[in-house]
Parts: sequence; C-alpha cells; structure tokens
Amino acid sequence: MKLVFIGASATSVMAVRQLIHRGHDVVIIEKNKDRIDELAGQLDCGFILGDGTRPDILREVDARTTSIVYCMTANDQANILASLVAHSLNFPRVITKLEDPEFEHIAIELGLDNIIVPARTIGSFLADMAEGQNLLESSSIIKGEARVLSFVINESLAGPVSALALPDNARLICVYRNGDFMLPDTEMKLRNDDEVVLITHSKQIPILRKRFIDAPKLKQAGPLSS
Repeated sequence: MKLVFIGASATSVMAVRQLIHRGHDVVIIEKNKDRIDELAGQLDCGFILGDGTRPDILREVDARTTSIVYCMTANDQANILASLVAHSLNFPRVITKLEDPEFEHIAIELGLDNIIVPARTIGSFLADMAEGQNLLESSSIIKGEARVLSFVINESLAGPVSALALPDNARLICVYRNGDFMLPDTEMKLRNDDEVVLITHSKQIPILRKRFIDAPKLKQAGPLSS
C-alpha cells in the first residue's frame, strides 16, 4: 500500500517508521529542504520537496496509486487546504490533522470527515486512564462494515430527527450542540450548526456523504434507499 504524508512532523516520522517496517511504500512531501536532508538517511521512503497544498505537487504522487494522504503539517489551515486539494484530485482517503479544535467544525462543514485532533485524543486518553478506562479499547468497537459519519446541520436540514429520513441501516447516535454531548430521541429537533454523528453500513457512506455533506444546500431531502 502506498501512503503519502504532507509534512515531516515528529508524529509523521513515527508513523512512517512503523509503516515502512510493516512493508508499506511511503512518500513524504515537505517544503523544508533541511528537514528532508535530515531524514533522508534515516527513513527508507520517498521524498518530494514542495508545498503539499499545491495541486501540481500532489499530482506527482498519483491518486490512482495512493491509498491514503495524511495532511500533517504544523499549520491547521494548510492541512485543511491540502485535504481539500487532495479530495479534488480524487485521492481515495484523506486524513486531516488539526491542532486547534476550533477548526474541526469548519473542516466538517467542508466535507472533511477523517479528522484527528491529537491534543484532544491524548487528553481524553489520560483522563480516562485516571478513571480506569481504556480509550484504545473503545476505539475497537466499530468493526466489520460498520462506519461512522459526522456532518453539520444547516438551515435546510434543521428540524425533527425523523426529517433526515435515514435508511434502515443507519442510526443517529449522538448530537453535539455548542460543544455539549446529547443523546437524540425521536422527539428531538435538530438546530442549525448542530454536529450529528451517524453509524451505518459502509455501502451507505457515499450516499450519505452526497446527501448531507457534498450537497448541503438541498432544501428538502427525500428518503434514502436501505
């Protein structure tokens, strides 16, 4: 499997080492030549000197042969831009790293659904450890063909939960309103800017993305096939 990292951060390098050890092909895109020179003798992977937010640079790694693009620079805006460019070039999967959680809502509205916020993940893990919980065990619950999708409610989608007309194999599992976690019921009314989280079968992800993320300005959504 070929994997591309935009940004040679410490986290990127740690992941790259493990991926190389597991037999994967890795390419790092980095605009700092000194950083590339530093890593070239340490990592058995490809390097491209350039700005990973530029379409011409991303085309060099070829979306047809790349499985995942990791946008891992130290700048959240650059990661969001690189992710959008990668999506526009039809890379099959794009991971967006954000240091500031304030950008997460915006990233979701832009259709970026593979988002990691390291500081929050580590903070939650440490807090759960103090209470005898294991966040890593919880992350293994989603198995097989189950998938999670989140999106932001806009004015055209605001209203009763039932108005979402979800397919039979999709369920609304939680809602975040102004940062507060809420468990929905059939009587709940979704509001503008609510972030909703669904669990569904993998085959429904393209349909749900098209309905709720790629075409957010639809005024009325019809029923989905199950």
